[in-house]
Amino acid sequence: MKPKKVKEVMIPLQEYATVNEEDTLETAVKTLLASHKTTDQSKYKHRAVLVFDKNGDICGKVSSLDILRALEPKYSQFGSSEHLAKMGLSRFGLSCDFVHSLVENYNLWDESCDTLVVKAKKRKVKDIMHSPQEGEYVSEEVLVPEAIHQFILGHHQSLLVMNKQDKVIGILRLTDIFTLICDLMVKE
Repeated sequence: MKPKKVKEVMIPLQEYATVNEEDTLETAVKTLLASHKTTDQSKYKHRAVLVFDKNGDICGKVSSLDILRALEPKYSQFGSSEHLAKMGLSRFGLSCDFVHSLVENYNLWDESCDTLVVKAKKRKVKDIMHSPQEGEYVSEEVLVPEAIHQFILGHHQSLLVMNKQDKVIGILRLTDIFTLICDLMVKE
């Protein structure tokens, strides 16, 4: 079988959940949940929303982890969301006791979940979104095996797909690549 190109596997931008950078987190969550109702049941539901800037270009994404992180503004004391993701406490063998001490020492979640949600839903998307770095973009013309390398080496859940004009035209999700590979494995 001839290897597929990224553009054959990606989800086109117009089929993905999107919001404006000036929208609130509440709007982003409502958009994400609405996309779940319209997504083909044979496909995986979206786990993020893509963010447009004032020029109409994709400038970021808000994942489920970003939404949870937005509940507690004090997480910013540990650095940006990109820094926290790279930090990956458990990867360094830090114990649950250490993580618990961080929660205690920084007074994380010292308000009720309901109170934190009420505050968080008013936050602007641009203040909590993840801004993709260079390694999180892939050309629509790249073959799937090369994209797989990018997923593995970068530990990404998705890659933004660019056309020849350097415009984001879709998203390539790890879950869709995984499904493709599983289908190939069981195909007779």
